[in-house]
Amino acid sequence: MMTNQEFDLLDELYFVQSFRALQQILNWPDQVIGPLLFELARKGWVKVLRTQDEEIPLDEADFEENYTKYYYLATKAGLLAHNSR
Repeated sequence: MMTNQEFDLLDELYFVQSFRALQQILNWPDQVIGPLLFELARKGWVKVLRTQDEEIPLDEADFEENYTKYYYLATKAGLLAHNSR
């Protein structure tokens, strides 16, 4: 089951986006976007990237410390979930 916020966030991740770009586009606070990105990554719906093309493994402690520095992209599974809603 996908929430409205998850849907709206995935809608912006068809292409690689920085955290700051997502924040500007969605106009949501860090405290909303960060945990939501982590949950989508945990579900396998979002890739976490150190640079625009360097995927990194999901590590909760590292993510909590650095999530505002990363880039994000919907995975194939995330796109399928988004499009089937």
